[in-house]
Amino acid sequence: MATLLTATVSCDLLSAQDRIPRPDHIVVVIEGNRSYDGVIGNADAPYLNRLARQGASLTQFYALTHPSQPNYLALFSGSFLGVSDNSCPHTLTSRNLGSELLQADLAFVGYAQNMPRAGFTGCADGAYVRRHNPWVNFTNLSASVNRPWTDFPRDFTDLPTVAFVVPDLEHGMHDGNVRRADTWLRDSLGGYADWAMTHNSLLVVTWAEDDSDGPNHVPTILVGEHVRQGDHDQPHNQYGLLRMLLDAYGLKSLHNSADVEPVDVWSDD
Repeated sequence: MATLLTATVSCDLLSAQDRIPRPDHIVVVIEGNRSYDGVIGNADAPYLNRLARQGASLTQFYALTHPSQPNYLALFSGSFLGVSDNSCPHTLTSRNLGSELLQADLAFVGYAQNMPRAGFTGCADGAYVRRHNPWVNFTNLSASVNRPWTDFPRDFTDLPTVAFVVPDLEHGMHDGNVRRADTWLRDSLGGYADWAMTHNSLLVVTWAEDDSDGPNHVPTILVGEHVRQGDHDQPHNQYGLLRMLLDAYGLKSLHNSADVEPVDVWSDD
């Protein structure tokens, strides 16, 4: 029975992997500290709710743990890598999404709002905090992939294959309110979201954790040319989202992402 179950799961994973398109560009935005119900259906988040209607809304996405830093690392590397709190700094050597993309001659860049300069390794500067910037911790990534938000290309064809965007504490729902974060996302990435719909690209907006009052049920929204519009109730977490990002480019799974199905929200065309 165990052998049959393993074979069935393996076939399911292969089938899901075969359906994943290969976008020219993926931009992943990581927000924080709001529950699913705190965003979806909230009148203070009109733009995010528009994106949820325009694209795919994962209605059963649950963050893995509290506090947030381990979840950022899980999304980027497939593991907490021994980090269980918001301490800083950390020096990590594990394979990760960025290193796998670069090894495959693809490109990765992380953009952090209000980080004072490219390659900055400090734990905090104003509303910027390193604990929300997972890529800075890895010794197998150069300082050149660690950039401030002001370096984000205005010509979207200049984007790397995969970009992570981390708003600062005031604009990512951590310290600021929902309305302010919603407005920042619209003004900063609304143009990319529209462009992605007709340019084989993808925007992902997800949350590192909820407000700690519930079961860690958080929103996750995908918008792009090949996304099947509507609500999707496939259970997921950070590992499944990472698996999708890796599978899209034919990259090997990382740590716990090998044991889960990738997010599957793709249209048949």
